[in-house]
Formats: sequence, C-alpha cells, structure tokens
Amino acid sequence: MTEGPGAVLVMGEALIDLVPSALDPLAHLAQPGGAPANVAVGLAKLGTPSWYAGALGGDGFARTIEERLLGAGAELGLCARSPLPTALAVADPGPEGTAYHFHLADTATFQLEDRSAEVGRFGAVYAGGLAAVVDPSAEAVAATARAAAGRSVLVVDPNVRDDRTLDPEQGARRLRELCSLAQVVKASDEDLTRLWPDADPEDTCRALAREGRLVVLTRGARGSTAYTGSAEPVSVPAARVRVVNTIGAGDAFMAGMLTWLTREEAFRDGGAAALPRAGAEAMLRFASAVAASVVAQSGTEPSMPVDA
Repeated sequence: MTEGPGAVLVMGEALIDLVPSALDPLAHLAQPGGAPANVAVGLAKLGTPSWYAGALGGDGFARTIEERLLGAGAELGLCARSPLPTALAVADPGPEGTAYHFHLADTATFQLEDRSAEVGRFGAVYAGGLAAVVDPSAEAVAATARAAAGRSVLVVDPNVRDDRTLDPEQGARRLRELCSLAQVVKASDEDLTRLWPDADPEDTCRALAREGRLVVLTRGARGSTAYTGSAEPVSVPAARVRVVNTIGAGDAFMAGMLTWLTREEAFRDGGAAALPRAGAEAMLRFASAVAASVVAQSGTEPSMPVDA
C-alpha cells in the first residue's frame, strides 16, 4: 500500500482477545484484537491504505496478529519488533457490553516507537486506546500525536478501558490531552462520561466541536451523532441487523468513518471540521453500515457496504 494524502497511519496496540467459547463455557478462543489493530485491518479491508505503527512480539500470538494484518493488506514497515510476549485481554461479555481484564506487563505490545518524523507522509494519523495510557508506549503515542496535529490530521478514539492494572486518573488525563490535540474525535457516550464525568456527553461533544473539530458520538444500538462547529448536530440511527457479536463494532465504525473521509478528501484544508449537513449524514450512514457488517457475524473483520 502507498503513502500519501489517501493513507492513514494507525498507532496503538495489537493484542490477543481471549473470548468465551459459545460451545464450551470453560474454554476461551484466542482471536487477534486491540482497537488500533482492528482499525488498521478495517481500513485495509475497505480499500484505504493503512500503515500499522504498533509493536509485535516474538511468540505465536504475534505471528497470528502479523498474518491477520498482512492478510488484510495493512503495511507493517513502521511496526516495531520485540522478543517479548504479546499482551492478552480476557473478554467478559455481558448485557451492557463487553468488559476486559488485561495482562499487559512486560509485553511487546507496548514497545512502540516515536513516529513523529513520519506523520507528514500520511493524510491522517489515528491514535488512542491502551497504548495511549500504558507505559512505555504512552509517551511515544503522545509525541507522535503532537507532531500529527501540526503536520497531518490527528484522529483520536479514546476507547477508555477500566482495569485494576490501569491508573484511571493518569489514563483519563492522557486521553483528554489527546482529544485536545485532535482535529477529529470519535468517542462513545461511555468514553466521554469517563473522561468528563461532570458533563453530559452531548455537551462535551459540543464543547470539543466549537474548538474547530469534527466530533462523532456513538451510542451503540441508539445510533450516532456528528458535531461540527456551530452547526446543528446530525444524527442517524444504527443500521438494523441481527446482533451476533459486538466486539470490534466501534473499531469498524472508526474504519468506516476514516475511509469515507479519505475517499471524500475531507482531511484536506480542515474540511473534516466543516462538513456540510449532507456530508456528515452520509459519513455516519456509511460508518454505521460498516459497523453492522461486524455486528452481524462472529468475527471482527468489516466489509464494504453493498450500496457504497
């Protein structure tokens, strides 16, 4: 895949999700995950040039992750390597969504390198997730994000995670700083409640958008809303689909959003923050359809909407 204004640099973690088996309650299935890696795969699957700038380890799990990324068509030329093992996320699905319990210490997953020097080669740079809050990767993500905000377009999905191994105050501060740097922010209502607990998520979106950002709020089955400056918000319902799986749906939505913005050249000259109402609605509908392609199946691989 090529670099340039139509390409996206994705920075963050690739790990293994251990997901309970539907056939055996005592068994867990190991499947490649990590929000940034899911976004990198999703972009490539949708035909958007995707460069994954994470870190891969020296174990069998890392080889599985690498095969997934390469199989989708993502470029790994900026991916760091380490002999350490891969981080694990034990999924705990429930009626209110999927919770995770992490095994992160001393893993290759967070040995990211500062990619500040490369950000100008891409139309947009995505950051967020665990790599933005877990040491030693957090500073590399922050440095790359600062450079991207000045020389490319920084896109942030905070993707807040709770776990006993994570410092909630420090993590929230780091993610708020990323959002303050970004030109595009996509976040769930739960993310925003955790980052700005004293404000309604919609008020937080309006405040972020007034500072010259495109802000997209996702609410799962309740749909999504786009906020652009002083314009009225634009909302669309979630695409109707029989729900099989919710893991990776938000990442698929993000990949759909980025693909639409790239295809429409909306990253140029601040165009994302000035989307007209019709453009914002079209973006949300496209991203929702991409997310629905994941929700309707057992995996996390999105597909192009049939009417795109």
